[in-house]
Amino acid sequence: HEKGIQFALDDFGSGYASLNYLRDLPLDLVKIDQQFVQSIVTNQYDTLIVQTIINLSYQLGFKVIAEGIETEEQMRALQALDCDFGQGYYLGRPAPPEQLNDLLQAKQKQI
Repeated sequence: HEKGIQFALDDFGSGYASLNYLRDLPLDLVKIDQQFVQSIVTNQYDTLIVQTIINLSYQLGFKVIAEGIETEEQMRALQALDCDFGQGYYLGRPAPPEQLNDLLQAKQKQI
């Protein structure tokens, strides 16, 4: 943190991403695993899980990123739940760093 580096807990909600990590690690961000994002529009339990992760993260002072956004409906659902950031094919495909400037300029022209 002293050097301006932020830390994220990746794939929260899957595998061994424990609640202890939220308490014990110097985190800034929590990344919601894509398995919950994939069915956020069709599965009420996944919607509740995502909403709970977002609310808990905010209570602890963390920003939230949702992984695996592939549709506009998923994006809208996450926006309605006040998710801070998103990543996934709906927002853009992975690209090498040297293409970043071109991608940003193309997005600017769309605005």
